[in-house]
Formats: sequence, structure tokens, C-alpha cells
Amino acid sequence: MDKELYIIRHGETELNRQGIVQGRGINSDLNDTGRAQAEAFYQMYKDVPFQKIYTSSLKRTHQTVRRFIESGLPWEQLSGLDELAWGEWEGQPTSENALAIFRGLVEQWQHGYYDAKFAGGGESPNEVAIRLKEAVAHILSHTEEKLVLVCMHGRAMRLLLCILTGKPFSDMGFFPHQNTTLYKIALNGDEFSVIDFNNTDHLQEIK
Repeated sequence: MDKELYIIRHGETELNRQGIVQGRGINSDLNDTGRAQAEAFYQMYKDVPFQKIYTSSLKRTHQTVRRFIESGLPWEQLSGLDELAWGEWEGQPTSENALAIFRGLVEQWQHGYYDAKFAGGGESPNEVAIRLKEAVAHILSHTEEKLVLVCMHGRAMRLLLCILTGKPFSDMGFFPHQNTTLYKIALNGDEFSVIDFNNTDHLQEIK
């Protein structure tokens, strides 16, 4: 195995709890549940000999892996790991109309329209893929780092997993993305494989 990536989604925020889209443009904090999730993940994986931590530039990822950072592990922020931008819909109250419009965009992606996006600074899957691939290339360029922890965001994580596993973006729904869920990805040569899928064992004690 050339490299192993532990890829997790950040812990819960209050907007997550309310079902409101955050996206790249909202830099929210973890709520109490999110902090408990982060602590539970730390307690289960604190003895894993990570050599580096990579997060997005948004503080909800920093807060999720704070305990690992405080333990002295090297940490680097990569804006390429930021969440997909939802444009004018970021932070908007949930309504039937908003949900219908949101579902309509996702349906376009499911039908292969990967350039579709919301107005007001929204990003398409194809646009996010460019920066995700740059982030991955940066991580892989550090060949001395054999075991790394990556903390990012739900939609961007699903896109990244599609990229790594060779799935089309229309299959992004194949990857569940509960807060702090874990995917372990192994790199052997040029091939990535999922060796742990949607692991939430650390959340069993959190109600």
C-alpha cells in the first residue's frame, strides 16, 4: 500500500441540524452534537499513527479534527477541499419550494448534466472536480506521508469519492455522508480502493 487516506465529513453544525444548505460560502461552527461527534471520532482513532492532517479552509473541518491538531500532528488547509458552493441558496430557510428547486438541480446531476449549478456564485460538479483533483495531487505529492487524515464536506466528499473510485458523478448518491462518517481509501500504484465504507462505529454512543 503506497498511501492510506482516512476521509471524514465534518461534525454537525446547527444548519445541518435544521436541514439548511451551507456550502462553501457559510463558515459555520460545530454545534454541541458536532463537538460530541468530533470527540467520539478522536477517542476511537487517536492511536492511529497519522502523519498529516488535511482539512478544507472552513472552520467546521478544523474544529472536527481539533484534538488531533492539538496533539501536534502537522496540519494543512487546502481550499480545494471546500464544500461545493450553492450560490444564492446558501443559508436560505428550508421550504417546499426551496427543496423542490434543490432536488431539481440534483436530478440534473443524476442525468449527467455536471455543469449545472445555482446562480449567485454556485459551483457545478465539474468546477469542484478541478479543485478537488488539485488537492489530491498535492496530497499525493507528499510521498513520505503514508497515512493521512482528511476532513472535508458532504457533497465535496461524495464527488471526491467518485473521482477516486472512477464512478460518474451521477453515482455520488452511492456514498452516504453522515456527519463524521469515515471512508478509508487505499492507494496502490495508480489505483484507489475503498477499504472501509461509511464507517460510523464511533457514533454508537451518541444519541
